[in-house]
Amino acid sequence: QVQLVESGGGLVQPGGSLRLSCAASGRTISAYAMGWFRQVPGKERDFVATISTLGGSTTYADSVKGRFTITRDNAKNTLYLQMNSLKPEDTAVYYCAARVGVRNTDARLYDYWGQGTQVTVSS
Repeated sequence: QVQLVESGGGLVQPGGSLRLSCAASGRTISAYAMGWFRQVPGKERDFVATISTLGGSTTYADSVKGRFTITRDNAKNTLYLQMNSLKPEDTAVYYCAARVGVRNTDARLYDYWGQGTQVTVSS
C-alpha cells in the first residue's frame, strides 16, 4: 500500500502562489500515475491535474491550465502542485492520489488518497 500526506496549504490572497507537496511512504511512487483533485463542501471531488509515472506527460483541468504545474520527484517519493495566479474559486481541499496504470482524470479510478490540505484564496 501507499500512504500519502499532503502539505503546503493555507490562506493566500488572490493573485498569490502556493506549492503543495504530497509525500508518499510504504512504496515507491515511481510505479504509479499521480493526480491532484480538489473538493468544496457539498460538491463532488474535481480533477485538477495528473502526471505519468516518469513525469513525461501531464494533463490539466481547463480551469487551472497555464496557472498550475504538476511535477514529481520519484527519488524523493514526492508529488508537487505549483499554483500561481490563484483565484477565490480555487478555494478547496486539495487531495493527492495514486493509481496503478496510466494517468487519468477520473477520481473513481484512483487507488490511494491522502487526507487533503485546505487552500483558501481570499483578501
